[in-house]
Amino acid sequence: MNGVANNHTFRLLLVSPPATIATELPTLQRLFEAGLQSFHLRKPGASVSEVEAYLRAVPRQYHRLMVLHGQYELAQHYQVGGLHLPAAARATWVARAHLQQPGHSLSTSLHSLTELRQHRRRYNYVFLSPIFDSISKQGYGHAFALTEVQQQLQRLQQRQQYVPQVVALGGITPDNIAQVRAAGFAGAAVLGSVWQAADPVAAFQQLWREL
Repeated sequence: MNGVANNHTFRLLLVSPPATIATELPTLQRLFEAGLQSFHLRKPGASVSEVEAYLRAVPRQYHRLMVLHGQYELAQHYQVGGLHLPAAARATWVARAHLQQPGHSLSTSLHSLTELRQHRRRYNYVFLSPIFDSISKQGYGHAFALTEVQQQLQRLQQRQQYVPQVVALGGITPDNIAQVRAAGFAGAAVLGSVWQAADPVAAFQQLWREL
């Protein structure tokens, strides 16, 4: 099920809707049970107490599969899998780095190939977006030609000790996820193609079947 060039695993990550939807928590548990291995909890308008309530509603055994996009202080009290820094948080992270616990992954969001070249080595993995026209953000068009990104990834792969770490985000569907893998990405992060589906679990499973 997992696998990409050089025998490294291809990861399928899921990002939460920015505002919690009515069926989100029970659906999330079903997604974990269906094999979801990485869930990015991104609630930009939520308070610390609201995100903590969300974590408490998720069975503890799944916390290690969750990555916080904010409210990082909760990582000191819950055994989450990692922390994700939006672009705006990178500049202030040095002062808060003590919040990263041993074993946490650290990731960030990048939006250009220049940023990719400048910042990727500081993180376990990075999101590069938008690769295709966004599903969840109407009018947010793709920023890259896929062939251009593929050429950049090929150059990186030629370096010694290179570890695939660039995850595609933006407009990824069952119709194009195989292209993402073929381009050399280490994984794909999805949001709208799962959460806007009539059956999010079936949509997630369909993405895997296309790999």
